Amino acid sequence: MIDNSIQDSLLNYKEGLGNLAKHLPNVVSNYNKFTEACFDEGALTKKTKHLIALGLGVYSNDEYCIIYHTKGAIDNGATEQEVMEAAAVTTAFGGGMAMSQTVTLVQDALSSFQNHTH
Repeated sequence: MIDNSIQDSLLNYKEGLGNLAKHLPNVVSNYNKFTEACFDEGALTKKTKHLIALGLGVYSNDEYCIIYHTKGAIDNGATEQEVMEAAAVTTAFGGGMAMSQTVTLVQDALSSFQNHTH
């Protein structure tokens, strides 16, 4: 994936969520409230929560979550090393599929979001 496709994926997700909200506004609203509460600062920082979510996205092969939570981790102060370590831990559980996402999509997303923060 190149930089534009990473950004396009985020846009596609947001547009899709907006379209779903037209049909099921209560579901989308409550889902958004729930997930926002899950990522609120608490005993764990927002950065840590996004790193955990990134690992889960890598493990479950969920490309949108990989992109979204890589961005969330970076936006909340994660370093490239922290993102790569979180993804690498996942490969211990997820094997080849997780490794494939780590060496491709995670690195592409990292590159994209680091380029847009400078």
